[in-house]
Amino acid sequence: MSQVKRGRSRVLPGFGLTLGYSVAYLSLVVLVPLSALLINSTGLNWAKFWQVATDPRVLASYRISFTTSAAAALIDTSLGLLLAWVLVRYEFPGRKLCDALIDLPFALPTAVAGVSLTALYAPNGWIGSLLEPLGVKVAFSQLGITLALMFIGLPFVVRTLQPILQDAERDAEEASATLGAGRFRTFRTIILPGLVPPLLTGFALAFARGIGEYGSVVFISGNMPMKTEIAPLLIMSKLEQYDYAGASAVAVLLLLISFLMLLVINSLQRWSGRKKEAV
Repeated sequence: MSQVKRGRSRVLPGFGLTLGYSVAYLSLVVLVPLSALLINSTGLNWAKFWQVATDPRVLASYRISFTTSAAAALIDTSLGLLLAWVLVRYEFPGRKLCDALIDLPFALPTAVAGVSLTALYAPNGWIGSLLEPLGVKVAFSQLGITLALMFIGLPFVVRTLQPILQDAERDAEEASATLGAGRFRTFRTIILPGLVPPLLTGFALAFARGIGEYGSVVFISGNMPMKTEIAPLLIMSKLEQYDYAGASAVAVLLLLISFLMLLVINSLQRWSGRKKEAV
């Protein structure tokens, strides 16, 4: 009788079937493409691989990609916290519309976003024409790249924080206010510690998306080697030149660096979660 109940309580088929399907799907979507990438890079010997990986143009593209992605993710973390807080804690006209607009970068093709941002911030654009007399150049600069990456990374932070803020109990906040603590101290000691793990998660997601972004950046960056050329664009350039081994080498190194940085961020997230549980 207990076996029948256990069998009926299962929503999905047995462990073996579901595990096999999961592994097969993961292999087709992730492992096979990564394996092909590694195989293509093996067309180079170690000396040639190192020469391609340490080329000044390649190193400059890595520096631009990682610095702009990190800067955009940091800004998105701050703005995303503010937006999530306002959308969860306050009621105001147009709140649902603002909440829906957060997902616009998910639905909008990245190329359309890139063209729109370039038209706005170009020296003759609506906003760029106002910034040009002030000596602020947005389009065709690293500032423009950061702006584009902020646009596509903001939803990751907001959507990560919103469920946490909605489920958060407010008893501790009310008790803190009753005991005479100010708003900033209540936020710093009561609310912020519980938001650190989702903040790190949102930062990691925005950062990872920014590193591999191509469509929204390729127009506004100007694609100037050593100045505004990102790593994904350099990979595309090598592919257009039929340098498949060189493109694979750049992609493998980019993958390794990205994986290492995400591993560090995830380790910080787990450490923060354990610290919160200990408290």
